[in-house]
Amino acid sequence: MHTSTTRRVSANTLVLAVALLLASIANLNFWSAFIHAVGGFSLARLPLIAGSFAIVVLLFHGLLTPFSFRFVAKPALILFLLTASASAWFINQYGVVIDKAIIQSIFETDTREAAELLSWRLVLFVAMTGGLPALLVARANVRFPAGVRGIGQRAGIAAGSLAVAALLLVVLFKSLAPAVREHRELRYLLTPTNAVQAMNSYLRNRWSSPVPLAPLGRDAAKGSRWAGQARRTVTVIVVGETARAANFSLNGYARDTNPQLAREQGLVNFANVQSCGTATAVSVPCVFSSLGHDRYDDTRAKNQEGLLDVLSHAGFSVLWRDNNSGCKGVCDRVAFTDLSTPRSGNSHCDGDECHDEGLLEGLPDLIKHAKKDQVIVLHQKGSHGPAYAKRYPHGFGRFGPVCETSEFESCSRDAIVAAYDNTILYTDFFLAKTIDLLRGTARAEGVDTAMFYFSDHGESLGEGNMYLHGAPYLFAPKEQTHVPMMLWMSDGFSQRFRIDRACLQARRDQPLSHDNVFHSVLGMLNVETAVLNPKLDLFHACVRNS
Repeated sequence: MHTSTTRRVSANTLVLAVALLLASIANLNFWSAFIHAVGGFSLARLPLIAGSFAIVVLLFHGLLTPFSFRFVAKPALILFLLTASASAWFINQYGVVIDKAIIQSIFETDTREAAELLSWRLVLFVAMTGGLPALLVARANVRFPAGVRGIGQRAGIAAGSLAVAALLLVVLFKSLAPAVREHRELRYLLTPTNAVQAMNSYLRNRWSSPVPLAPLGRDAAKGSRWAGQARRTVTVIVVGETARAANFSLNGYARDTNPQLAREQGLVNFANVQSCGTATAVSVPCVFSSLGHDRYDDTRAKNQEGLLDVLSHAGFSVLWRDNNSGCKGVCDRVAFTDLSTPRSGNSHCDGDECHDEGLLEGLPDLIKHAKKDQVIVLHQKGSHGPAYAKRYPHGFGRFGPVCETSEFESCSRDAIVAAYDNTILYTDFFLAKTIDLLRGTARAEGVDTAMFYFSDHGESLGEGNMYLHGAPYLFAPKEQTHVPMMLWMSDGFSQRFRIDRACLQARRDQPLSHDNVFHSVLGMLNVETAVLNPKLDLFHACVRNS
């Protein structure tokens, strides 16, 4: 009689083995951060570290046990293993943390940007730390407890594991509480619970019941400084991408990353500006909303009109031109032009990578043939990582040697920073070219022009072994929240709206934030509406009476 030589394993044993794998191999970065948080490794702290490891194992065991049913266990355990492995790669590689904003960025970025994060090292890491254990799970000959007794057994095991974990937590609470309270980033490092919580939060928000769009600024109208004016206005708002203020030579950076902007007469550079978020999916909706950082809520922002709507209500022609992954809902009710691919008419492309100069193509003709006052938003690709070397044409590779790949582990930090600095050099060129276009258009078409630039968020370049962006705002490093912001106005624009440039220059070092943008754009264009807060309007104190 034939008998199987494959040893059978109980479902509970399989779950316990996966829990041990998840708690150990998938969370090396978590344990490194945890040991640092409790004061470092020592024999005296060994009971605390060992007890904390046991808590995590028991927690995973208790949470995974309800999945230990036939036809459910293997797919679920394999999914958790692969998710944990992929999350561990990005945490280890870039120092990021996994939260709702990161998940939102993944789902709302374009495929070309997402592809830059893929590499053979990622595939190899996931194959070894996630795929190999997943294969063992798939091939396991599992014995499942049957019937009502089996359900009771699972419930008892899950409850027992969680109860012991809770008991250990009580015993160690006095030692654990200060570390957990002072290092809240730990919850975002424990995988796969971080990915599961982040995905749950994102999907709940995404699938929430739609609500009617709340009106905003329907009373908006052009104010008294428009009286008697025959010349049209063109205001260009440039939304930068991943540009951090620390790497702008205008702000004191050692490398000359702003050679052209430094020569612009009348340019006002605001040196102390904080972003609303650390990822595009948060910062862009936030900066164009009236909510501000403290009251910002993604659902509320999406269901309420924003700055571009208020400008439309006031009679402006509003256009969004995009070389990024979309406007995150901000431009849904205004004209939109996608210039992010060669197919979209952007001639400044190198293969599939289109550079920001394409945003200026055809702009003089659009301005020339417009019948109304215009607000034009240019959304840059800017300094989006990790493939910084793709963000600029070859002629802008002044600093080097540069990191030519998105696999940071194969590059020195100096090479990564050099590539990033070249993106800032290209942004300097792009902004200067925008100003030249507006200056020339003001003369040729008899219009009054202005440019207002700010970046959506910053970027980590290895400080504290952290790279990229998207850290939870509560403990995000200043490199991800300190952003550049600047203003240029033609003489006709500043005279028309009686804006005192010296007054604005005097405010260059004052603490500002994205909260100022909504109200300052309305203020500079003399739009009167009940939703304008003069306290947040940069221009309110800098308008001459006559």
